[in-house]
Amino acid sequence: MRRYCFALDLINDSKLISEYKKYHEKIWPEITNSIQLAGIENLDIYLTGNRLFMIMEVNDSFSFEKKTIMDLENPKVQEWENLMWKYQQKLPFAKEGEKWVLMDQIYNLK
Repeated sequence: MRRYCFALDLINDSKLISEYKKYHEKIWPEITNSIQLAGIENLDIYLTGNRLFMIMEVNDSFSFEKKTIMDLENPKVQEWENLMWKYQQKLPFAKEGEKWVLMDQIYNLK
């Protein structure tokens, strides 16, 4: 199993952050289904201040290209992503059109 870690910021507003957390207490079932169909076995999101960290563990069927195509072809995923942009802001160094930024691993205890 491969692991990927990502970062993204939320708009630094306590009301918006609270709303964002509320949405993630019960993710839409179509979103969960889309995540699983893409080959994502586990996905965790952590929050500190207004910074989000996402850890994604994937199986051998996963590819970023496949996930991107699946998301673009799924109206419910597009609806979710558009809704989440109300709360999210791209990192200052993110590329054009990039939302979650893939992090580089720089240390491993093992």
